[in-house]
Amino acid sequence: MKFGASTFAGSLSDLNEIVDSIELYIPKMRLYEGRVLQKDRLHAFLDEFFSYDLLSTAHAPYHIEFSVEYPIELLVDMSNMTGKDFLLMNEAVDIAVLSGADVLVLHPGRITDTPKKSFWRMVQNLRILTKYAEDNGILLALENKENTDPLNLCCEAEELLSAVKAVNSDFLGAALDIGHANLTCGGDQKKLADYVKKLSPDVVHVHVHDNYGKKTEPYGGDEHMCPGRGVIDYSVLKNLGDYDGIYNLEVFSTEEAAEGKEYLSKVLTP
Repeated sequence: MKFGASTFAGSLSDLNEIVDSIELYIPKMRLYEGRVLQKDRLHAFLDEFFSYDLLSTAHAPYHIEFSVEYPIELLVDMSNMTGKDFLLMNEAVDIAVLSGADVLVLHPGRITDTPKKSFWRMVQNLRILTKYAEDNGILLALENKENTDPLNLCCEAEELLSAVKAVNSDFLGAALDIGHANLTCGGDQKKLADYVKKLSPDVVHVHVHDNYGKKTEPYGGDEHMCPGRGVIDYSVLKNLGDYDGIYNLEVFSTEEAAEGKEYLSKVLTP
């Protein structure tokens, strides 16, 4: 069982003592000035990263509402992409490749027209991005979102699977975000177990964090708490079957990463 943590959880030196893998959370790594990648910053990060014996995954730019922490210049809606957005996302693929990442996580699109039109625009954009990922040998993972925001696509397992199937590429799988799924299931752990089971055949990456399964402000309940502090029964992850990828802890401190790893190890160890 391999555990990871996102770069916003702490320094590489501290996380190296706790986890096996680091998820490069590209939009929040301060690698950009506006939309211009600062290559000196990237090379400095990679120099430090490769001084440790760590695996890596990566997270591409995405769209978010109501956040003062996310750089507005890096907002990307998968259903409404311009040429500049494609360049930015291709750059995320390049960064993932340079770090030796196995997986690059993508957020699905937003409903800005009819749900059907927004969905199919997202699929068309994913086909283009997946071709670039295939050319560069990186696996993309489309993440499920939470339905506490009614404009999110791919909240239900069925819709996420439909998108993956429509793209029809060996270079696109599903990223299970258990916190988002718990919100979509309203905190009902039986529904959550069924959700995980439905998604399991296509899951190539897992995000782990906790919440109360209900909408709160300002993030619609997506609180990214340490596992064990909310209502999620993480034994539902056993429904992933023979999944052997990273369980990436999306928490905000090294202390929470250590606590979450210990908690999950106890729950998931046979």
